[in-house]
Amino acid sequence: MTKVGAGGVIIARWHKSKRFHKDYERLTIELRDLVDQKLQDLTKNPMPPGLGFEKLKGYSKPDIYTIHVTGNYKLSMSIESSHATLRRAGTHDDIDRAP
Repeated sequence: MTKVGAGGVIIARWHKSKRFHKDYERLTIELRDLVDQKLQDLTKNPMPPGLGFEKLKGYSKPDIYTIHVTGNYKLSMSIESSHATLRRAGTHDDIDRAP
């Protein structure tokens, strides 16, 4: 289950985990460009609509969120304060199994 909406979350900067970097390198160039654009949108205040920003229930300390890249791809991140750590990038099934 997920909770939809930014809920006042503001992201000022992010860090890419080793796993995210590995996932990112496996994406096509077109998907990488979309991910890069979504990450730029993520730091805008307020966040633009259409990111599909969701907080995953059942994950805390750290809280895990996802955003939609395309209809079948999304990325996950943990957020502490205004700093996001990008965790994964992949298909919905990949992210749902191991965010």
